[in-house]
Amino acid sequence: AESVGGGIAASVVACAGSAPDAVAVVGPEGCLTYGGLVGRAARLAAYLRGVGVGPESVVGLCLPAGAEMVTAVLGVWLAGAAYLPLDPAFPAERLRFMLADSRAAVVVGTDETVGDLPAGRLRVVALDDPMVRRALEAAVPVETSPTRAEQLAYVVYTSGSTGRPKGVQVTFGGVAAYVAGVVGRVGLGGGGRFGVVQPLVTDLGNTMVFASLVSGGVLHVLDAGLAADPGAVRGFVAGWGIEHLKVVPSHLGALAGAGGLAGLLPKRVLVLGGEAVPLGLAAGLSEVAGDRVVVNHYGPTETTVGVLTARLGSVGVAAGVVAVGRPLPGSRVYVLDGSLRPVPVGVVGELFVGGAQVARGYGNRSALTAERFVADPFVADGSRLYRTGDRVRWTAAGQVEFLGRADGQVKVRGYRIEPG
Repeated sequence: AESVGGGIAASVVACAGSAPDAVAVVGPEGCLTYGGLVGRAARLAAYLRGVGVGPESVVGLCLPAGAEMVTAVLGVWLAGAAYLPLDPAFPAERLRFMLADSRAAVVVGTDETVGDLPAGRLRVVALDDPMVRRALEAAVPVETSPTRAEQLAYVVYTSGSTGRPKGVQVTFGGVAAYVAGVVGRVGLGGGGRFGVVQPLVTDLGNTMVFASLVSGGVLHVLDAGLAADPGAVRGFVAGWGIEHLKVVPSHLGALAGAGGLAGLLPKRVLVLGGEAVPLGLAAGLSEVAGDRVVVNHYGPTETTVGVLTARLGSVGVAAGVVAVGRPLPGSRVYVLDGSLRPVPVGVVGELFVGGAQVARGYGNRSALTAERFVADPFVADGSRLYRTGDRVRWTAAGQVEFLGRADGQVKVRGYRIEPG
């Protein structure tokens, strides 16, 4: 069945058809209406098809966070391909590694961001190159390429224990399950203003990006250079009247150190993700949230953005641990011992995740994929479980509590770091 690549694209195209002048994305470089977003994405998709991009192709996107990056993601999906987000601030050596390891055929950026990347096998598309710009000005019909659940949607690189980053291959089926689940569970439907205050090179921001696009909302993307400025973030949230926001707990805590939490909260829903929520921050949010929903959202990249949610107001803090909650619809979670047997309520074990959101695996890392993605012993359909390496336990209320790592992995501002 056609999956979320077509689903998100179809939703955006529908918005463009019914309200072409409605604002879709507001970024540091300006804003785009739904009509403008779809038109530009369709032209990029046609260009990519013309150079051989199609299903299972990987297209690197080396662009700063903003309207251009969102357009490029939509354009890649309209072409039926997968995107690889690349941070222009990364060293050229790391970018070259990710492009080669992912077997990307094309990289899209600007003269400044792709100038040091290799030519030859890799086709470099600089959007500000006069020839490319002229090619992207020609009017084209809006076409959506059919996508299937098992097809590759994007590749995101995370830290590896050997120092070599590993590319997590996420499918359209995984994204479809995630978007449907999180929009319904957290209450992100119905449009409104969505804020993104983190780089779009991780999957953390995908919660707001995809929820906004499928609901006809307005996506506001903060300039990455201002994300650590408390005054700029407060102005961004208040000035644009942001209703939905996702942020890393340590980022929020650092921002709150200069003026408190109240001015940083969106009007409707705050989602915390990327790392464990400290008890002090949870208590502080409970004091100032009022009728706003605050959600703790847990999940490694290998389970497509996030797989567990807990409303802080309803769950509270028990036994000195902030709960990470229950799985989204279509996902299964197990707390298992070393022999992959379920442990009783209250007993610490390792968290395993199954269901539609489990990624395909790691590109070019078959041994590591086999180690981390194991056969699901609880179903007979051939599906797999992802072993997270996280120590957790069930509560009597059916919530999962996160207790730490089974290895030495740490989180720094939401980024997974392997000390090795």
